[in-house]
Formats: sequence, structure tokens, C-alpha cells
Amino acid sequence: MKATIYEGKKTFSVVEKEVEDPASDEVRIKVAYSGVCGTDVHIYHGMMDKRVSIPVTIGHEMSGTIDAIGDGVSGFSVGQKVVVRPLDDRGVKPSDKGFNHICEDLKFIGIDSPGSMQQYWNVPAFTLHKLKDETDLKLAALIEPLSVAVHDVRLSELQADETAVVLGGGPIGLLVAMVAKETGAKVIVSEVNENRIAKAKELGLNAVNPLKLDLVEYVKEQTEGRRADVVFEVAGVQPALDVMTEVAGIRGRILMVAIHGQKKEIDLFKFFWKELKLIGARVYEKEDYERAIELITKNELPFEEMITDVQPLSNIQNVFENIDNNPDGMKVLMDCQA
Repeated sequence: MKATIYEGKKTFSVVEKEVEDPASDEVRIKVAYSGVCGTDVHIYHGMMDKRVSIPVTIGHEMSGTIDAIGDGVSGFSVGQKVVVRPLDDRGVKPSDKGFNHICEDLKFIGIDSPGSMQQYWNVPAFTLHKLKDETDLKLAALIEPLSVAVHDVRLSELQADETAVVLGGGPIGLLVAMVAKETGAKVIVSEVNENRIAKAKELGLNAVNPLKLDLVEYVKEQTEGRRADVVFEVAGVQPALDVMTEVAGIRGRILMVAIHGQKKEIDLFKFFWKELKLIGARVYEKEDYERAIELITKNELPFEEMITDVQPLSNIQNVFENIDNNPDGMKVLMDCQA
């Protein structure tokens, strides 16, 4: 079988490997598609070389079918369509308070252990979620990032009559906006990249450039002065942190979706003055995956428009180089059987 290998120094190779039998409590998946995540790009740039075990196969956004079943596994059958929720929580402790998805010793499959950018992939059976026969496997590769968006919107407690501002129009930002709009809320996307603004509008979203207008004044105009009920900070840059407390209305909720690896400045006075809430959001839980599967299977939202390219595993080096050269893109999928 073909497998991609990250070798460090912005280098991938494609190798031939033996197909391995699944161990006890594992299944072997014939991977259909594997999406390229922002985390994968960070790995490519060497930003996670101290964490990943080089050389390694990466990838965690995927879809496929069960190819073989190990001893001790029940409830699944060969040929069944599945996705993997890539969280290995076997190190959970009582001190984690039952929040296994963010337990202290959580291991992320595809980062801390081999991932999905290969033709066949052995994974623990407890990570699997079943898909319906009619589910499109290409769209199903979006279930993992869509689950992030579902989790974010769920934690925000966004209601149908509220206004949400999404700061950042990248793949996760637009998925958050789509899920937020699907709840019946009024959604405004703030993004500085004109190509991404155009993509957001193609998806039926209201998107504006904060460099070309006063975002706070625009939101006030759209809400009769109330400002946003919920703000999703997805951009991960200081200007977004500066505006999030300004654009939020009284008792607004701010969801911290972006990862900030270093301490940043935030206007804490606004939290006091407007009784704001700041809510952290990390990965997803089982119910978020099931909701994302439901949305993908129904396929009533323009998910197909999120996929900007599909390439075979043999082109993996070019895929990552092109992502660097074309930061406007949304979601690139690797066709693992092409």
C-alpha cells in the first residue's frame, strides 16, 4: 500500500508498505479521503517537530470504509462507511472530571500517533463513528473540522434570534458561520482576505472587510445598536482580540476558537463593563460528531464549495507547497485510493 511520510524540513515522501492486520480492539480502514488541516500545515513547517515522531504519517480529517476487524471488536462490519474521531483518551483520570475530550493525557491520533494520509489505517475501534450508506465519502472528510464548528456553536448557546460575529473567514471560521446560520441566527463574517470574503459570499454568508469599514459601527447598524450576542474569535491575531470585546454587546459571549500559543493583550475592562463571558472551546465531543454527520448526510448546506482541490497521495509534497503559495484556499483533500 502507499503511505505518505513526513520527514521533517518541509519534506514528504511516498513509500510502499505492507498492509498490517488490525490488532486486538482495532479495525483497519480503507481510507477514501484525508483532508489537510491547519495543524498538518504547522507540522509541515516544522512547528511541531518536538511533538511528532519523525518520520511519521500524519492526517486526521478522513473518511473511509472498514476493511478488516480485529479480535474483540463488535458492532461493525467490513465495508461499512465510517469516520474516525481522532482522540485517544485512554489516559483519562478522575481529575479530568469526565471531560475525556480534553483530558490531561489526551493523545491526538494523526499527530501523536500515525494518521490517515495512507491507503490503509489501523485505529482503535472506540474512535469510529458509523456513516449511512448514502453518505458521500468526499463530503464526509469534512466531518472532523465541521465537528469543531458544531462544538463551538453548541458551547456558545447561540439562539435563532441572536447575532453572531465570526472573526476570521478561513475553513473553520466559515464552517462556524455556516453552522451558526443553520441555527437561525444572523451571522456576520469579518475577514481581511478578499478572496475568502468572496468565498464566504458564495456560501450565502454576509462577509465584510474590517480594513474597509468600521466593524463595530457596521455591527451596531445591523443590530439597532445592540452589537453581537456571540463573537467567535477564529482569526488568532491581535486585531481580532482587540475588536472582539468592542463588537460584543451587553452580556455577550465570546468563544475562543483560535489557538494562541503566547500570551496576548485583552481588554478585561470590557468584561466588567458589559458582563461579558469568555468561553474556551477545544476539539469536540461525541455528540458534536454525530451532529456533524447528520449535517453532512443531509447535505443541505454548501459543503461541496468548501473543497477547493482533490489530489492523489503521490502529490502530497506539491499539495503542501501549493497551500503555502495559495493561502486563499479552503479545504484540500487527499484521494487515498487514486
